[in-house]
Amino acid sequence: MSGNPIPPLHLYSVQSEPRAQEEPPKRERPRTAWTADQLMAAEFPEPKWAVPGILAEGVSLLAGPPKVGKSWLSLGLALSVAAGSQAFDSVPVQGGPVLYLALEDTPRRLQTRMGKLLGGQEAPAGLTLVTECPPFPQGGSEAIAGWLDRNPDARMVVIDVFAKMRGQSPQGVSAYDADYVAVGYAKRLADHYGIAVVLVHHVRKMASEDFLTEVSGTNGIAGAADATLVLKRARGQADGILHVTGRDVNEAEYALSFQEASGAWHLLDGPVADHTVGDTRAAILKFVRANPGARPKDIADALPQADADTIRRTCSRMAADGQLAKDGSGRYYPDTETRTQGVPEVSQLSDCPVTRPDQRERSGQRQQELSGLSGVNEVEGTAP
Repeated sequence: MSGNPIPPLHLYSVQSEPRAQEEPPKRERPRTAWTADQLMAAEFPEPKWAVPGILAEGVSLLAGPPKVGKSWLSLGLALSVAAGSQAFDSVPVQGGPVLYLALEDTPRRLQTRMGKLLGGQEAPAGLTLVTECPPFPQGGSEAIAGWLDRNPDARMVVIDVFAKMRGQSPQGVSAYDADYVAVGYAKRLADHYGIAVVLVHHVRKMASEDFLTEVSGTNGIAGAADATLVLKRARGQADGILHVTGRDVNEAEYALSFQEASGAWHLLDGPVADHTVGDTRAAILKFVRANPGARPKDIADALPQADADTIRRTCSRMAADGQLAKDGSGRYYPDTETRTQGVPEVSQLSDCPVTRPDQRERSGQRQQELSGLSGVNEVEGTAP
């Protein structure tokens, strides 16, 4: 191999054929002030998505513990977006140039990883990979902006890892303000160019029920970002859970499976709970979701691989863990809302539907028009 294929600080996209230098299109400075009536009358385009439903334009933190697979995930997404294929092998994405700053990798390692991820497919020319870049305050912002000017159709920039780009904290400011300023460099680029900027980051060693508090550093990091994605290890059939929340992204959880042979993360079908519990619980959840109001006997009849006692004990534990809801007659539902709207309660003595005292039909009034909780007439909205 002759020479370094990726020279340091080189952010110029290599063209397959030489062409005359073109003047990059000039971008108007985004407007930042309106009167209230002007703002309400203005029409704004919908946010552009790098990965629909998961990565929108703006700054997204992708955080996770060491060796969980963040770099595999981010490189796989970069390849998918640059090629205009499918993210996670299931989410169609619109193609466009992508800049990937692999600041902890060597060209050899990147080549090996991409070879596994591509699986013999042609590498997309729209993906630019860089192994060295100055921090944001020392020229990094200008270098990335220059690449974006030369690639006006760019859809995403990935910075792996954020710590390599943030630079030294300004003197005399709090840790929160320093973190906010550091993410602010990426935020200005994302907003000005209307692209997704992904900052690969770490989480704290101490786990938390709120995944946002696990992001390493102060709350200034997550506070300055538009979205936060935390990749955590999981149990059961899933190898990881991707927790997502943000300003333009609905809060959600996605169960993922890591394919060791290809290095790719795959999106698993169905709710996360189906993939993070043991096989027996997953089977029970699937059956109850399809048959709200099922009794342990019904479940046991449908799942011959588990005996009735095991099903009964497991259902009880799942209800205690909040994975199922149970009514007074021993029937199970996938959640409380379904239970309140589900099958009528049945008498354990006669197997006939039970009519509660507050639901008994009065003269001139239909039973189904009464709320079982308040006795309010739900059709007319008046008390009986």
